[in-house]
This record gives sequence, structure tokens and C-alpha cells, in this order.
Amino acid sequence: MRIKPLRAVLLLLVLALIAVLALDSTGIISLDDLFSASHKSNYVSYSKLTEAMKAGSVTEAVIEPSFVTFTTPSGTFVTDNPDSADLKERLLESGAKVTVKNEVSVTSVLDVIFDVIFFGAVAFGIFKLLDYSRKTFKVVHGTGVRFSDIAGMDGVKKDMAFLVDVLKNPAKYSAKGLRPVKGVILEGPPGNGKTLFAKALAQETDVNFIATKGADFQSAMMSMGARKIKMLFSKARRRRPCIIFIDEFDSIGERRNYAGTGIDKENNRIITTMLNEMDGFLPNNGLLVIAATNSYASLDPALIRPGRFDLKYTIGNPDAGTRAKLIEIYTKGKKLSSEVDTQILVSAFDGLSCAAIEAILNEAQAIGEQQEGEIKLSHILAAAQKTGCKINIKVHK
Repeated sequence: MRIKPLRAVLLLLVLALIAVLALDSTGIISLDDLFSASHKSNYVSYSKLTEAMKAGSVTEAVIEPSFVTFTTPSGTFVTDNPDSADLKERLLESGAKVTVKNEVSVTSVLDVIFDVIFFGAVAFGIFKLLDYSRKTFKVVHGTGVRFSDIAGMDGVKKDMAFLVDVLKNPAKYSAKGLRPVKGVILEGPPGNGKTLFAKALAQETDVNFIATKGADFQSAMMSMGARKIKMLFSKARRRRPCIIFIDEFDSIGERRNYAGTGIDKENNRIITTMLNEMDGFLPNNGLLVIAATNSYASLDPALIRPGRFDLKYTIGNPDAGTRAKLIEIYTKGKKLSSEVDTQILVSAFDGLSCAAIEAILNEAQAIGEQQEGEIKLSHILAAAQKTGCKINIKVHK
């Protein structure tokens, strides 16, 4: 980690100040002694002041916390302040003009500087915490993704559009005896557009959208994950109607283990807080939670029961019709060889995810640009090998 020069200098000064104060507090060094009267050239013992007061020769005296400066016909001298309660009275009785200065000691000055730095750091930490709360779980209105950008899943699109209409008009459907759905789980292998689908849903239905992932709730500090869950739902309630999308949901919703380690206990707190927020005393009208997972079987039964996550949709690998639409979308603007037939690719890409199909066609375009400038079947086969995907395609040489 690189530290800027100015920050490094300030850090060294703060560390040096703390070290000096620590040494002074333990008595190893005395900062006040460094500036005491004994270091002055006109220093005399306190007995000289006593003798001068008895003789009435002190014309003027200045009393400071650490030392006393007094003037006689012989000159001006400095001695230690004995911290006597009647010193000023005795000087006045001897006929001297007395001035008292409440000088601040070096230690006091450094203590004030240290306190300013310490409380400044605390205030800065509080500000950063409040700023973190404000910036965490950003609310988006309009994601820029529409259902037309997603191939397939027509049945899921229709069902979800209806759910959000209920979300936006709870009174209308409540009068008909319909309870709004609180949560929906999208499960299936990775790379098939679960996140993209949630973004499109928020855009099409014109509601607020908060996108999170399971890792956002994991922290080295105990109970921080549960606090973030409360923060998330609190922000969503203020911005209703709102969709909360939690990706990688299995990383925080995994089946609870009551005999596990500290990490397991933290996960239990997160799940318990999620249960309370979704099914607790606070009303959740106007909220819809969409959770995406690659491992539905690992989720805690109490979390995914009806009444919390009412519906589950499986977003599997694309079927033949969806693959044809994906190929059309991903080859738009690309130059294809005459040997590249859509039906050949539909058959070749059977069993692949949407992300894998996009990656293969993108890499095939890159290979084609380096060679003939168009995509051939050999380029698609090479791209599949480079991306680690298995396809069923034959190239005739």
C-alpha cells in the first residue's frame, strides 16, 4: 500500500507526539523540566527570593505556574515557584508589584493537540460511517435494461410483471383478497441472466431497485452482517415501491448450523434478521425481494418457506428457441461466413449457458478479425476450446 509523502509526514508527527506524551506520562522524561527556571541564565535559588522579600528589596514579581521572576535593585532573577498559597500575599506585604500569569505548560499544550487529533479521528470515523450508510445499497430508478434485451423466459416475464403490478397497487388487489408476494427466488446454473432479469424487471415496472450480493453482508466484525440487513430493508421501506435483489443468496441464506464456528453463528444472525425483516412486525407492503442462487437445496428451510419466499423460478440453460434468439442478438453487427448456419450453432450450443454462448461468439469474432475478417466454424470451435466450453460441431476441411 503506497502512502503519499504528506500523509507519511503527518503520520510520523502524530506517532512522535504520542511517543513523547507516553514517555512524559511514565516519568521517563519531563517536558516541563526542559523549560523550567533552572535552565535560565539568571536562575537563583528560592532562598534568594525569601531573603529579598524579608529585606523589602523586591520591587516587582511575576508569578507563573513553574517559576517566579522577581526584580531587585541588583537585577532581575528567576527562581522556582514553590506553589505556595501565600506567596502572592507575602510579596505584596513586602511592597512588590505582583503579576500572576497562568501560563500553559508544554505538556498541557501537547495534551490539547493530542485530544484534538484523537477526537478529530473519532469524528472522521463517525462521518465515514454515516457516509457509508448513505452510500451502501444504492437505490437505482431505471436500470437501462428491458425485457427485450433478454432472450426467452417469456412465462417468467409475464408472471413477474403481474407481481410488480400488485407491488405498485396493493390496495387494489387487497380489496380482492390477494396478498402481495414478499419474495421470489430465481435458481439455476450461473450465467443465464438472473441478475439481468431482475434489472429488466425494475426498468419495465418503473419502481426503485436496490441490487446487492451475498458478499455485501459478510464482515470480519460480528453482527455487522445482521446490521446491514436491517439497513437494507430500512432504506427500501423509505423508497417504496422497491425491489430488493440479492445475488449469491446461498452465501448468506445457507442452512443454519447451531453447533458451528463463529462464522456459522454470524450466518445464523443474518438469517434470523432476514426472517424478522421479511415476516416481522414492520409492514413490508410495497417491497419485493428477489434472490438469486445457484444452490437452492442449501438454503435454510425457514427462509424459503411460503409466506417469505413464496415463488421459485428455475432459470436453466436456454432451450433451442432461446438459443436461436441469443445467437441472433450476439451476432448482430458481426460478419459471418456462409458456412455458419444458425441451426448448426443452435445444435452445437446445446447445454451451454447464455454467458458461455456470448463468450464463444465474442472470442470467435476476435479470432476472425485476426485472420480472414469473418467468423467461420473453425473460429467458433477454436473459441470454444479457449473458453473451456464443449460444443458439438464438425468442421469439414
